[in-house]
Amino acid sequence: MSWRPALPASTLLRHDRVRDAELLLMPERVVVLEGSAARVLRLCDGSRAVDEIVDELSRSFPGAPVAAEVPEFLARLRERGWLR
Repeated sequence: MSWRPALPASTLLRHDRVRDAELLLMPERVVVLEGSAARVLRLCDGSRAVDEIVDELSRSFPGAPVAAEVPEFLARLRERGWLR
């Protein structure tokens, strides 16, 4: 997949120290991220294609179903307008 996902300029990824949670901050919306979602989104800086993101995560999490789950996760976020 040649798409190079990135967060829109109006969207920020932040760690909330009070809640000890990763947050996706968008205009008029805050999403609390669970599991590895923030780690995946940190790789979405527009410089890496989806395949490169999958490769990097596969090295960090050998045996995990990264190749199947990450592209689907990113596609869902793109459909919602959370990634460009």
